[in-house]
Amino acid sequence: MKYSQLSLSRRGLLAAGGAAGAGALLAACGGKEETGSSPATTAAGPWAFTDDQPKEHKADKAPGKIVAFTGTAAALVDLGLQDRIAGVFGETKKADGTAEEQAGDLDINKVQIIGNAWGEFSVEKYAALQPDLLVTHMFDPGAYWYVPDASKDQILKLAPAATITVGRVPLNKPIERYAELAKSLGADLDAPKVAEAKARFEKAAADLSAAAKAAGGVKVLFGSGAADIFYVSSAAVSSDLMYFKELGVDLVMPEVKGADYFESLSWENADKYHADIIFLDARTGTLQPNDLASKPGWAALPAVKANQVFPWQAVPVYSWASSAPLIEAITAALTKSKKLA
Repeated sequence: MKYSQLSLSRRGLLAAGGAAGAGALLAACGGKEETGSSPATTAAGPWAFTDDQPKEHKADKAPGKIVAFTGTAAALVDLGLQDRIAGVFGETKKADGTAEEQAGDLDINKVQIIGNAWGEFSVEKYAALQPDLLVTHMFDPGAYWYVPDASKDQILKLAPAATITVGRVPLNKPIERYAELAKSLGADLDAPKVAEAKARFEKAAADLSAAAKAAGGVKVLFGSGAADIFYVSSAAVSSDLMYFKELGVDLVMPEVKGADYFESLSWENADKYHADIIFLDARTGTLQPNDLASKPGWAALPAVKANQVFPWQAVPVYSWASSAPLIEAITAALTKSKKLA
């Protein structure tokens, strides 16, 4: 999926009341092994969690069957909840059958994929799973990430839906919130693998802060390449960039309008901002350095000439385990790069 399609303005997928046909759909449909940490147990007694709408969710017991956006599922897996994930939606499986990057350690062969691209969400498959809870990101207030407008009313009628804010807050905040959600569901945050991942994340953050200070004003740009446009991402709204900036990385701050996540530049104007390092969106569907080699606007950029271009996973998995390597990659790039004239 192209960056322009995926990001847009992180357009809202606003929640609304249930559709009239949802009850009939329910009637028609009828009623992983853990990857490291200790298996989660369903929390005993009543379950309660307040999401970031904010909406308070309550049940007699913790949800046992969860359907989630793929990146959300990956975060919950990192916290020990693989066996709770019944289905996922969002880019999950590549054409060759392998997992997309944002799937993380999720066992994609043990979950039902009810949508594998923007706009795809099988309401029938979702209902057939009889989920206890849907969980997804919230980039904008009231928005359910990757829940399509066309079927949103039906989807939200079938099960409670919880959201965690991942826009306009630094990376560590949604990580902490997903950990809180996982704990409420029975995850053991003191399990060795989880505790080690948290310690690694904290060390990575400290190391990046030290590297940024030592870099001496090396300018860093995060962007994405498309056929006719070079998108320059803003640290004012993107959680990972906001966190990197808080840690001292000298980021290019593009001119954005309102809540936009990026500035769109034609390739003729791709040199609007000087950058010593470019981190390029590495997601499936975005253009990579080899794809951009023929574009004069790309080839002329100082960072490209100096071979100071590095991959960037533009939609992070919000867990300590998955985000620590992202931060370490920024540190490694800063350490090996130099300030350009």
